[in-house]
Amino acid sequence: MLSLIVCTYNRDKFIYRSLQKIAENGFPVFDYEILLINNNCTDDTERLCQQFKVNYPQVQFRYFVETNQGLSFARNRGISEAKGDWLIFLDDDAMLCPGYLANLTDYLQTYSDAGAFGGKITPVFESGESPAWLCRWTYSWVSALDMGREVSLFEGKRNPIGANMGISRTVIDKCGLFNTALGRSKKNLMGGEEKDIFNRIKSASFPIYYFPNAAVEHVIPPHRTTPDFIERLGTGIGASERLRCKSEGNSALLKRYVSEMVKWCATIVLWLFYMLSWRPACGNMLVKFRWNVSTNLFSDR
Repeated sequence: MLSLIVCTYNRDKFIYRSLQKIAENGFPVFDYEILLINNNCTDDTERLCQQFKVNYPQVQFRYFVETNQGLSFARNRGISEAKGDWLIFLDDDAMLCPGYLANLTDYLQTYSDAGAFGGKITPVFESGESPAWLCRWTYSWVSALDMGREVSLFEGKRNPIGANMGISRTVIDKCGLFNTALGRSKKNLMGGEEKDIFNRIKSASFPIYYFPNAAVEHVIPPHRTTPDFIERLGTGIGASERLRCKSEGNSALLKRYVSEMVKWCATIVLWLFYMLSWRPACGNMLVKFRWNVSTNLFSDR
């Protein structure tokens, strides 16, 4: 069985459509369950979930409230309640593409050694236009992922993105849960919990696959493309990276410092490239983002 875990905090604008896309994916309902983890929502989420349960009585749908605030707490609650052999994590604004569940089942049967996976994530901008700063190097800022049309492995520093990823129960039992000291909580943009768990999975030698046809569309509201949001994103990543590396020891933090300096060199090269290519928005936003990451990575505030 597949356990689809959707964690949400005050996203009633998207949650019903997200659940609906799962229920109407054309897959036998006895082969999957949906777990909705309400992380202290104060909006209309509960009513919409009850409405979904009434409208789709055939679906195995279970609803929980996790009072410990934070995405990692919510995901861990979903893991503890799930009945499936595979735990699929979907954002509350991620919409399954047709055939997702059937394609995923085929992948998991074919690649039976998989310990985890990440699927394709295509951004859908509510404004109808992508931001001027969007490029290959900023694609992940909108939680987007496209590694091509073929199945491949996540290797090196590359990892799945939380809007569309899954981990086997066996791997969770061996490698542990999400680190609750990391990850988003309410409106902060801390991260690091996904990198942390995937690093543990790689260290345990479990393969992590990219499955291109287990795809979702990820709705991006206008506020997520503003300079203020990108500044807060960089701040959150810098702070969470410092926290994550410190928990692993001084050597890990030192390596991350070195990595950050390398990223600065690459950022400067890219800035020059985009200036010469008459795409200053890309180059300038890359520099601003790196500045905010570094400021919080190197500062022990």
